[in-house]
Amino acid sequence: MNDFKPAEIVQTMIDAGEAKIKTSTRDLVLRGTMAGIILSLAVVVAITTIVQTGIGIVGALVFPVGFCILSLMGYDLVTGAFGLAPLAKFDKRPGVTWGGVLRVWGWVGLGNLIGSLIVAFLIAVSLTANFSIEPNAVAQKFIAASTARSAGFEHMGFDGWITCFVRAIFCNLMVCLGVIGNMSSRTVAGKVVAMWLPIFIFFALVFEHTVVNMFLFPLGMMLGADFGIATWLNFNLIPTILGNIVGGLLFTCIPLYLTHAKTAPAVGK
Repeated sequence: MNDFKPAEIVQTMIDAGEAKIKTSTRDLVLRGTMAGIILSLAVVVAITTIVQTGIGIVGALVFPVGFCILSLMGYDLVTGAFGLAPLAKFDKRPGVTWGGVLRVWGWVGLGNLIGSLIVAFLIAVSLTANFSIEPNAVAQKFIAASTARSAGFEHMGFDGWITCFVRAIFCNLMVCLGVIGNMSSRTVAGKVVAMWLPIFIFFALVFEHTVVNMFLFPLGMMLGADFGIATWLNFNLIPTILGNIVGGLLFTCIPLYLTHAKTAPAVGK
């Protein structure tokens, strides 16, 4: 057999959470940076294929390639850390504290932001020939998408904030399942399939992902989109981060932990 049972996967999840908490700051930032770079390039591939084909679902089909690559390389997204790192604390692993959990979230998130901003700037240079020509069709797609999900939410007020928050919950429910999928098989092919399915769902349904948005919105602003940093933070990134924490932790990792690591007594015993 090349797959693991759910109870074995959950133990791997707890071990992974503990390992992240005990990882050096340098490695957390480095792995986060590389994850941000790779995931951002996957967004570019997805948007480019959508523009070329005119079919949104095609972008969703190709986007998971970036997630699979970064996961197989052992790089870290803060969205996965939102779900996994607290499990080590819940399981009372020695030396694990809530301060350690927050440390992982902070340093991995910083690395993700650094990687995303690097790629955003370089892609902006590429799409505009070093800012010497007008944005092409792909660049216009980035401008439209980033504007709709920042200024568009701001125009809706509290309803827009809640919409972003709910989409972020669903997003990290799927993304953490993708992270867990990498632990579900002994073969690369099995891991890729298990990761591809939930990541496809999140992108196809246009849910809100913290690291994707660390790239998409700065790129939109660099290309000339009509919104500012405050709008992005208040009506996208902040509700996205909060929603991703709720989705990854409460909707994915805690249920698995409770039913497979802290299993209730069998009926009749």
